[in-house]
Amino acid sequence: MGDYLFTNVRILDGSGEQPYTGEVLVQGNRIKHVGRGSRTAPGNGHTTIDGAGATLMPGMTEAHTHLSWNDQPSLDAIQMMPVEEHTLFTADMAKRYIEMGWTSCLGAASAKPRLDVVIRNAINKGQIPGPRYSAASQEITTTGGLGDTSPPHIDIPDMSFGCIVSGVEEMRLAVRKFIKYGCDTIKLNLSGEEIAGVPAEETPMTDEEVSVAVSEAKRRGLRVAAHARSNESIKMCIRHGIEIIYHASYADEETLDMLEAHKDKHFVAPGLAWLIKTATEASDYGVKPDSPLGMQYAREAEIATETMRKMHRRGIRVLPGGDYGFAWIPHGTNAKDLEYFVDRVGMSPMEALVAATKLGGQIMARGNELGLLKEGYLADIILVDGDPLANIRVLQEKKRILAVMKDGTFYRAPEGTAQRQAMRWTG
Repeated sequence: MGDYLFTNVRILDGSGEQPYTGEVLVQGNRIKHVGRGSRTAPGNGHTTIDGAGATLMPGMTEAHTHLSWNDQPSLDAIQMMPVEEHTLFTADMAKRYIEMGWTSCLGAASAKPRLDVVIRNAINKGQIPGPRYSAASQEITTTGGLGDTSPPHIDIPDMSFGCIVSGVEEMRLAVRKFIKYGCDTIKLNLSGEEIAGVPAEETPMTDEEVSVAVSEAKRRGLRVAAHARSNESIKMCIRHGIEIIYHASYADEETLDMLEAHKDKHFVAPGLAWLIKTATEASDYGVKPDSPLGMQYAREAEIATETMRKMHRRGIRVLPGGDYGFAWIPHGTNAKDLEYFVDRVGMSPMEALVAATKLGGQIMARGNELGLLKEGYLADIILVDGDPLANIRVLQEKKRILAVMKDGTFYRAPEGTAQRQAMRWTG
């Protein structure tokens, strides 16, 4: 951490305002000054970084992150990785995310009970490089729901991918267990998932189970997120005040009305890339486009895209992220979501970038200090070779991410800075 002056940069501040040429001064872990033109920063003694016209923007937030999904083709393959190797893999993914400009990530479920917590703690202690990370519980599911992967003839809950509950008291125990483990977020699987053999439009969890989960979590200051594809599961999120809604594919007009009426209380991360790529690019892993499963995903992708168009028009907060970490949708390709937001949902490139930055700060519950290039805000900053407003795809290329700073420290430093040799971790 030091004092740095980014000069000769095109500032895209995350607010939605048009970019301008200017300077940004970082002191410690905060942005001290943002100015238009050159030679606007006060004082001296800082390291000057000439951006040569590159775009300087806030670090991005991935709103639905599974750091411990290990780029395998199934939930079973993810769950069966031994815990020691799984911890090392997850730490490596934390490094991959921050190197791609994702300086904040909201954990959306851990493959093993404490993986997210251990990785978050290691990042916070400086033991490993990684984004600001909000640690999630395992997916809490019902017997026979998404995440119950134990076969009928070996019905052992501990062998399953998710944490299986049946009834109110088992739900209460599960939530309290994850509170004990140190999780930031409780994840509930309210609806199904086609690839897991539970139809996406089904809603296996009861209102009573959801109610006790939310009550227990909020009593201890935790947030709640939900896998919610079915229309009824989205309504459950609204009724019970579940802030973070994942997918929301099948919301009907009544549900959209409800969500719009409470749009200041909810975030939606649809995970469109999962739907699209599972429908079109998973043939090598048993999901051919013309198979029943492939066609079902193509159907949901079409419906979900239209649903997100409606949400965006209604001013509902829709953010990038979702289910990266399978073989056909690997970690590090997350900026594909921004392309889909522009090409399919109809967002402007600026709106997509605001979703990844300003709204990202909000979903991390730090909207007053994260997600903007603004004086007093945390110095989470990326330097990009090119103009994401002209070509949103540049954010998918690692070589175009010239520098990544989190909390005033470089995790990838621009070539030519003295800091590069002194970095704790190099990109």
